[in-house]
Amino acid sequence: MTIPFWCLLIVMVFPIVLAGMGGYFRNKQLGELDNADPREQVKQLTGAGARTYAAQQNAWEALALFTAAVLTAHVLNADPAMSANLACAFVAFRVLHPVCYLAGWATVRSLMFFGSLVSAIWLFTLAV
Repeated sequence: MTIPFWCLLIVMVFPIVLAGMGGYFRNKQLGELDNADPREQVKQLTGAGARTYAAQQNAWEALALFTAAVLTAHVLNADPAMSANLACAFVAFRVLHPVCYLAGWATVRSLMFFGSLVSAIWLFTLAV
């Protein structure tokens, strides 16, 4: 398996990890996990709990973009070394993104988002 595919596997785990963290905050802030209507319960979260949920949603969105970028670069035989570097950069930005979200560092978080976006777009352009 290539490095970009390993990176894709790592990125696939992020929303699941963030969902687990969100469960912690739902239990801590609201006293229980409402599995019958979790989306309504999430609306009651504040602070770090709300930011964790937002980071989880953003991680799902980033996964779709990164999946398309990795598959496009792979199928169209983009430069393997550059693809690996860009995939690793994407992962680094995406690791830092929820850290910044939880810390409440909005500007730095936006920079991490932008860095991951540029990495994914660059993967697409390698395939041209």
